[in-house]
Amino acid sequence: MDLLTPLFEDEKLHQHFKTISDGRIGRYYQRDEILRWLEGFPDRDNKFVKEFQTTFNSSFWEIYLHAVFREYGFSFDWTYAAPDFLVSAADTTFTVEATTANHAADGTPEWGEPLTAEFFDNVDFNELNRIAIIRLANAFMGKSRKYLEKYANHGHVKGRPFVLAVAPFEQPGFNLQSYRAIEALLFDHYVDEAEYLADPDRFPDGLLVKSLGCVEKDNGAEIELGFFQSPRFRHISAVVFSHLATWGKVDAMCGNPDAFIRSIWLTPEGMKPIVTRASECTEMITDGLRIYHNPYATNPLPLEAFRREGVVQFWGDHQNHSLLQEQAENCLQSRTAITLLKGNDEDFKEKAVP
Repeated sequence: MDLLTPLFEDEKLHQHFKTISDGRIGRYYQRDEILRWLEGFPDRDNKFVKEFQTTFNSSFWEIYLHAVFREYGFSFDWTYAAPDFLVSAADTTFTVEATTANHAADGTPEWGEPLTAEFFDNVDFNELNRIAIIRLANAFMGKSRKYLEKYANHGHVKGRPFVLAVAPFEQPGFNLQSYRAIEALLFDHYVDEAEYLADPDRFPDGLLVKSLGCVEKDNGAEIELGFFQSPRFRHISAVVFSHLATWGKVDAMCGNPDAFIRSIWLTPEGMKPIVTRASECTEMITDGLRIYHNPYATNPLPLEAFRREGVVQFWGDHQNHSLLQEQAENCLQSRTAITLLKGNDEDFKEKAVP
């Protein structure tokens, strides 16, 4: 699959694809890394390259998931066109449908506003999270309907865990939501960071979790939160989520000595910031991954399927509405990547020669 040779005129290419195709030396490392993620991934409908170049995010998310599943040692069955993945781990075979939370038709795309110091200084976390919850709910509901209407009775799906893999790309600064929005959506567990930042002295024990009950859309309609707190979505066994499966993950893993990675890790001793060159960075493909299990699932996904150091798993106790977890004190929290790009197209061609 030739993923990176442009097939269209410049105006049809996605902003991100144009960025990674600009030919400078630093891009060589990035392009080489994503091609490693792609190894063994088939273009089953002969549309994948087109979609990667023109819409980008959903295709990038699928490539990331493929690399994650391969790292876990899952076996792939590409016989069926849908859902996106049919994989086996140990004694469990399950299907995975990938989706992304995207901006609304009248919203600003995640690449549509420069992320300047002024932008970060003026972030309204509650509004950012409200938008994130709404767009995540839209993606979740769309795939839930698709499962019930199209997938449920397929022989390779029926009786097996069905996992929804969701990534957020719905607004500029989307990564700032961290995992606040997805946990509010699934379990009605919300952390009000704006409240904490306004007066940290009120919270000597740190951030608190609260219940919102619902969020209001721009048209006044309400979305009831806690999708995994009732049997309503029992057909969805778990949600795979990462706000860090972005191009910064490629930067962190590509080995470019001119890329600098600043990451924050949660450890048993507390938050630990690390700054390093990508050539020395130890971040792995699975770092930042979070698995949310549905306690009401008809076909539960075993915890063993995704159990790994640094991968956080959550499952709810629906009797007392508590949220249980493992590896939550040993995981990647955030990452910023800065790449110094050098050279021109001719330099890149020289570097790219095998």
